[in-house]
Amino acid sequence: RFHGEGYEEGYAEGRLAGMAEGRRYGAFHGAKIGSEIGCYLGFALTWRCLLQKCTDEKNSKKIRALDSLIGMIQKFPYEDSTYDKLQEDLEKIRGKFKQVCSMLNIQSDFRIGAETSSLTF
Repeated sequence: RFHGEGYEEGYAEGRLAGMAEGRRYGAFHGAKIGSEIGCYLGFALTWRCLLQKCTDEKNSKKIRALDSLIGMIQKFPYEDSTYDKLQEDLEKIRGKFKQVCSMLNIQSDFRIGAETSSLTF
C-alpha cells in the first residue's frame, strides 16, 4: 500500500516538475528562434533600403533575393507551435539568408549564447 501511495505521489510531483521544465525549455528556444528570425528580417529590410537607390541589374537580383527572404520570414508561422514543418521552414530561411549574404559578399555568423545573441559582419 505504501509503495503504491509513494509511487502515485512521486508520479504527480514529477509530472508537475516536468511540465514546468518543458515550459522553460520551450520559452527559451522560442526566444532564440525569434531573435534569429528578427535579426534576419532587420538585415533584409535594411539592405533592401540601401540597394533601392541603385537600379543596375546586379542590385535588382540582390533585391529580388532580399524580397524572397522577407516573404519567407513574413509567412513563418510564429503563433502555431504545432506546425509540423517549422524546423524545415526555419532551415529554408537560414539557407536563403546565407545565399543573400553570399550575393552581398558579406561573411555572416549568427550566434546565440547564454548571454548574448549577435550577428557579426
